[in-house]
Amino acid sequence: MTTAQDGINGSLAVVGLGPGAADLMAPRARAALEAAEVVVGYRTYLDLVRDCLNPASEVLSSSMMQEIDRCRAALEMAGQGRRVALVCGGDPGIYAMAGLVFELARTTDAAVPIDVIPGIAALNSCAAVLGAPLMHDFAAISLSDLMTPWDLIERRLEAVAPADFVVVIYNPKSKKRTDQIVRSREIMLTHRSPDTPVGIVSGATRAHETVRLTTLARMLDEDIGMQTTVIVGNSQTFVWRGKMVTPRGYDRKYGL
Repeated sequence: MTTAQDGINGSLAVVGLGPGAADLMAPRARAALEAAEVVVGYRTYLDLVRDCLNPASEVLSSSMMQEIDRCRAALEMAGQGRRVALVCGGDPGIYAMAGLVFELARTTDAAVPIDVIPGIAALNSCAAVLGAPLMHDFAAISLSDLMTPWDLIERRLEAVAPADFVVVIYNPKSKKRTDQIVRSREIMLTHRSPDTPVGIVSGATRAHETVRLTTLARMLDEDIGMQTTVIVGNSQTFVWRGKMVTPRGYDRKYGL
């Protein structure tokens, strides 16, 4: 097999597409897609960027839960001397593909250059449509226990809840996995007021975007699914004119 080590200069760009809106994709990401000879990705994400692809590019799509196959294929083709773009929703380094690419590259000692191109993550896009809930320290936790044991996720929730972090919850619920968000709320209520503001966002910046503001006490009354991001405020977070805001401390320092 011809490889990059044989003198053919392949490359792999791990491209963050952002939240889905075309005008929120980084120019560098768009340029990488246009320059790629091969574009690899989950078919739902590829559908978002069809207009950005070079018509001459080879496009390899696959379904969800085939992350390892996608990363492996992208590395192999880059090793053959091709310019490859591997696409991810949001930011590739936040619950996405960048880490897996490096893990696989390490196991094979791949020499191909890997460029991670950042994108606007779900926590950024959801926070923006809610207002300014992440103005102070925050933590992000995924409730998916597919690769992380639930007892470890629960320990992390137990650690951040009393520390008064704003908490961003990824992957809160699926059809088969319904108890984790209930337990997460129980942990939060142990340390926070039932009136703590909670923002629930699905499809941020896309045509089907939904935004709901509620409280910790009532959050489970809302529709929450796998594509939802939940942001639980801290003790200072407030809601004003339909926006969720966490103050940084300017009011205390400057008497606003």
